[in-house]
Amino acid sequence: MREPRTDGEPERLHRLEQRPRLVGLPAHAGALRRHNLALVLAEIARGEGASRAQIASVTRLTRGTVSALVDTLLSAGLVVEGGPNRGSVGRPGNALRLNAEGPVGLGIEINVDYVATALLDFTGRARSVRIVAGDNRAAAPQAVLGRSVHMAQQMVAESLTESSKIVGIGVAVPGLVSSEGVLRRAPNLPGWESVAVAETVESMLAMPVEITLVDNEANLAALAEHWYANADVGDDFVRVSGEVGVGAGIVIGGELWRGVNGLSGELGHVTVDPQGPQCSCGGRGCLEQVAGQEALLREAGATMPAGTALGVPDGPISALVARAKRGDEQTLAALRRAGAALGIALSSLVNVLDVPTIVLGGLYADVAPWISDEVSRELHARAIGYHDAGVRLLVSQLGAEAAVRGAAGLVIRRIIDNPSLVADHLAR
Repeated sequence: MREPRTDGEPERLHRLEQRPRLVGLPAHAGALRRHNLALVLAEIARGEGASRAQIASVTRLTRGTVSALVDTLLSAGLVVEGGPNRGSVGRPGNALRLNAEGPVGLGIEINVDYVATALLDFTGRARSVRIVAGDNRAAAPQAVLGRSVHMAQQMVAESLTESSKIVGIGVAVPGLVSSEGVLRRAPNLPGWESVAVAETVESMLAMPVEITLVDNEANLAALAEHWYANADVGDDFVRVSGEVGVGAGIVIGGELWRGVNGLSGELGHVTVDPQGPQCSCGGRGCLEQVAGQEALLREAGATMPAGTALGVPDGPISALVARAKRGDEQTLAALRRAGAALGIALSSLVNVLDVPTIVLGGLYADVAPWISDEVSRELHARAIGYHDAGVRLLVSQLGAEAAVRGAAGLVIRRIIDNPSLVADHLAR
């Protein structure tokens, strides 16, 4: 049985509070050991194969201290030590790297018509990704969460070796999530209100985990884009996700900006037409009612229910793309109107946040060839900084799996930031 913590760390980590960024200096007398452990792991995570001596030089820790901390990380299986670093000056030391065969993060994504699971190692490589389609809109939260956990546990049993341990679980959901891991509301999942996702998932797991984190799927998709897919996005960007609903993940200074209550990024409820259709949020002419998938299908004359690319691979999104490729004028006109509305909403976001890059994800990545010009035209006309610094428009490179990869990656990044959360528990 694991001993209770005595360092002030909560027994289970659910919260998504804003974390102070580590300074590039070692902790001095009286500071916590975990600060120095994080400094050392952060240097190793840069992926340049630093030696113990090089880490000591960069962090200004003594070689003896670095050596002891590295031994802790090695014992926990978080890092491995390879052959000599030939790129170093003087006598080469052994290169330290994140352990691709060690602990993993488990990700679950719950969406309106599918559940996805993923296992990512500490280098960001996906060990396994699985998707099971199924309409979750009429199902009770407990039933969907139960299926999700069962699916995740099956994947773990079939995909992991004895040397790999699950260090935590991240859950992506399509709705507003509090900092305590409670899903406040999911507009496209009726009945999902005030659902304690973190606690429920933990209670259903048949395996111990140190960390359980829950966040909005658009937020996690943006983080995955930043960490694993697109080096061109930089540290400041907005990734707009269009599936059944419309959301945005905002990354500033390399960190996700969640807002005071963790509810930022609701781009789908920015007004783009004050006289437009009534929205479920109570407003009129919200972006989701003008450029969301249901609106697009309606304007294109496609008589089919909305669905995601993962949940219905040959469904509405592929149908829209096929009609656009055929040159169907009604579909092309609907896409142009949606692109203009999206550009108006994004212009407002750019004017407020001064971000230099927009990434189109989800549905908008699939239809990018037919909406990008309209989005760019509105950005050019409305974004104040467009003519000075420019606003880049990119297309997501991760596709529909971005959110579930971000969910697993969130656990890994949290441990890299604070390896003391699991180092002693994982020590062999």
